[in-house]
Amino acid sequence: MMFFFKGVRKLVREIKVKSVLNKQKHADDWFLSGYSLNPYSGCSFNCVYCYTRGSKYGENQVTGLAAKINAPQVLVKQLKNRARKREYEFIAFGSATDPYLPVERNLQITRELLMIILRFHFPVHMVTRSPLILRDLDILKKIGEKAVLPAGLVGKMDKGIVTSFSFSTTDESLAQIFEPGAPAPHERLETMRQCKKEGLVVGAIFMPLLPFLSDDEEQLEDMIKTVKEYGADFILASGLTLFGEGSQDCKTRYYTVLGEHFPELVIKTRDLFGKSFAPSRKYQHMLHQRVIKLCKKHQIRNKVY
Repeated sequence: MMFFFKGVRKLVREIKVKSVLNKQKHADDWFLSGYSLNPYSGCSFNCVYCYTRGSKYGENQVTGLAAKINAPQVLVKQLKNRARKREYEFIAFGSATDPYLPVERNLQITRELLMIILRFHFPVHMVTRSPLILRDLDILKKIGEKAVLPAGLVGKMDKGIVTSFSFSTTDESLAQIFEPGAPAPHERLETMRQCKKEGLVVGAIFMPLLPFLSDDEEQLEDMIKTVKEYGADFILASGLTLFGEGSQDCKTRYYTVLGEHFPELVIKTRDLFGKSFAPSRKYQHMLHQRVIKLCKKHQIRNKVY
């Protein structure tokens, strides 16, 4: 089945799933999550560098945008079983697609899932680019108060809710090129500020930083200073990854867009990656050290807690 909403340009498929809560082998050191959950398959934000296009993480995604219409019923069964065994871990929203796509305004699948999570007292890490998260502050604050923290985080955190906002850059014109369908950086920053005012732990996810565009010391320092001014408690950062050889895979799309707007960077970027999906280890180490140094300088954490 397909349906169409006023103000939403793309048709949205309605699909049913057997599972919606994905158990990770190990709790994620960066996002603290032991589970991931994606209410939608595919993404209308259309970020050029999206790692799900061409990587193993996008293998189970349907073509186009789809809503997991039975996700709430499935989640009740899965969380009831996990809660009975007291397998409390953070649930990460947004690992493969944003939980607050424009269609969520009408469908409210994410909101319904959050209400179920509140009922079973699981902690949540929301990762988004959308101001629509403000609609659900009432539920998110209750989750933070009532969630049962994993044993390893007791005493390290006092709330079971973390809200993070994703950026590859805070430059408006650059974001328009590489994130054409996503809310503008200034919208994300203002949303972060409002979440902070409501007492939530908020962070900025610089993933991915774009080689030669948003990763040098001056650019990165400006990004860190900016998000801190808007209330960020922490920063997580990593470099770009490029997968696939198909016409719609992120590697192909990224080099196409880079060639259109920054042709002088194509050879430099290809040399940085070589035959790998990731930049050289030397670059990754340099970027990591740069982030640590700048976080210390501006007194902001480079981890959630």
